[in-house]
Amino acid sequence: MSGRKAEVWVGIDAGKGHHWAAAVDETGATLWSKKIENDEAVILTALGELLDLADKAHWAVDISGTSSALLLALLAAHGQQAVYVPGRTVNRMSGAYRGEAKTDARDAYVIAETSRHRRDFATIDVPAQLAADLALLTAHRSDLMADRVRMINRLRDVLTGVFPALERAFDYSNHKGALTLLTGYQLPAAIRRRGRARLTAWPANRGVRGADAVAATALEAAQAQQTALPGEDVAAQIVADLAAQIPALDDRLKRIDKQIGETFRSHPQAEIIESMPGMGPILGAEFVVAAGDLAAYADAGYPASAAGLVPVPRDSGRRTGNLHRPKRYSRRLRRVFYMSAQTSIIREGPNRDFYLKKRGEGCKHVQAVIALARRRASALWALLRDGRTFTSAPPVTQAA
Repeated sequence: MSGRKAEVWVGIDAGKGHHWAAAVDETGATLWSKKIENDEAVILTALGELLDLADKAHWAVDISGTSSALLLALLAAHGQQAVYVPGRTVNRMSGAYRGEAKTDARDAYVIAETSRHRRDFATIDVPAQLAADLALLTAHRSDLMADRVRMINRLRDVLTGVFPALERAFDYSNHKGALTLLTGYQLPAAIRRRGRARLTAWPANRGVRGADAVAATALEAAQAQQTALPGEDVAAQIVADLAAQIPALDDRLKRIDKQIGETFRSHPQAEIIESMPGMGPILGAEFVVAAGDLAAYADAGYPASAAGLVPVPRDSGRRTGNLHRPKRYSRRLRRVFYMSAQTSIIREGPNRDFYLKKRGEGCKHVQAVIALARRRASALWALLRDGRTFTSAPPVTQAA
């Protein structure tokens, strides 16, 4: 290396414990390559060395999540902005360079070279405090929902092995009375011995409405099975434990839903987002996290494309006009638009009218909902651009 360069491109292969950074000049020659511990002091030292290489540094990383959060925050604090190079792109670009080795140093070099050749990668913005809070809260809520589904599936599986009639009798995903009953009685013999009157008292004393109907259903299932199955005593303990955990998990979900709603409504555009039919505080918070800064979208097609709602052409030779579903898009953003569109068709209004129109044209349910989601993406972008809330009647066009 001789003298200070005008520009360098720095590629960073990010990781949990350490990162590897490589800097290349305009010819692709490696100027700097070193392992960096994921520690503030070490990162600042490496940042100083890299900034001394050239007048301007272009930064690129392959991970924009929690592993690189400290690194990105320190870059932003020093007026540097990084772009995101997807891992799939790095993997495919590796074949264009000599050698077959797979090392952190080589990956960092490929990231730097890829960012040098391509200028269309999305920039990574360090989220504001509100966006960071919503990201953590919605991620935690997703984990709790996954735990709830897993517990219910496990409860049904264990119960099927010892008392299939009772497993079929209730929908345990939204039946508090059935779960309350299972905390005390899980086996057919125990339910028969208890009797209907005392069986009704168990959920009734714990605040369950319709306890008599729950007891009657459970007693009917118990009368249908007279055989004791192997391992039922241990299975009963597991069922009772799971039945007690699910309501406690529901209480945690209610608290976090309330916290998400309060945090989301402090967002300056929350009223506009929530005015869209089918877009509540939970989906609104996920939209803020998944979409990021909408000022970066030049027109209404960009958020729809980011959500995978725009078909991609697939032409070759004489074959033209072929479209297929995109493969690279934000699954989270697509889920927000799809779920909100599906919810919006429940009530009368322009959303339901458009859905029924598409069904009348021969589209299946999923196709019609995706078409509606594409239309809603454009509408939401326009509302956020103009700073106005959604109304069923179209806005009055002003004369020029």
